[in-house]
Amino acid sequence: MAPWKLPLVVAAIAVPIVAAFLVGGPGLGTAVGALAAVALLVVAARQSPRGPIGSEPTAGNRRTVLMAITCAIEEPAEVQAIAREAHLDQAGDDAEIVVLAPASIGFLDRWASDVEGARREAQTKLVATVAALAKAGIAAEGRVGDEDVVQAVEDQLQGFPASEVVLVSEGKTSDRVKAAAEELRSRLRADFHHVALPPRESSLGGHSPQS
Repeated sequence: MAPWKLPLVVAAIAVPIVAAFLVGGPGLGTAVGALAAVALLVVAARQSPRGPIGSEPTAGNRRTVLMAITCAIEEPAEVQAIAREAHLDQAGDDAEIVVLAPASIGFLDRWASDVEGARREAQTKLVATVAALAKAGIAAEGRVGDEDVVQAVEDQLQGFPASEVVLVSEGKTSDRVKAAAEELRSRLRADFHHVALPPRESSLGGHSPQS
């Protein structure tokens, strides 16, 4: 679980319990508290140990690359930058590439079990990115993953043992993505590259929109 989620989880557990005590008295408060304890145990059971991710690359096998993206890659210059940084433009390279788009699910959407919108948005990023890569002669497959970048990568590596993992982030990289990059760099057995794309120019030519 990402560190920023912990206070939200604590609040989500504590607030209903306090409200139940105030509204329904000790009986209802105890019942809600018991349900919260069960939920906490379920969440704790789902958390995996923070050990190494993936398996050691095997020499001589076909090169396999897992590219996790936090934004759609559409511009030729961006594709060239990624290809250059991740060495995807080498002559004769027949690497198998999978593009992974984590589904960015909002906190309220997760509580409401409304994840379809986030998955559609991730799918849209994948379509644009895979198409842009194809135009540059780079064939890739697209997959949607968990909202947590590290968890999404770990899940994919179970079925796709990549020899390299590339994280592509947009413009001004957020603290959340920086933390994910550091964790992947420290835990991955496969080679890791973090490609931070330059900030994108505004469609208004750099001028602030008029109100």
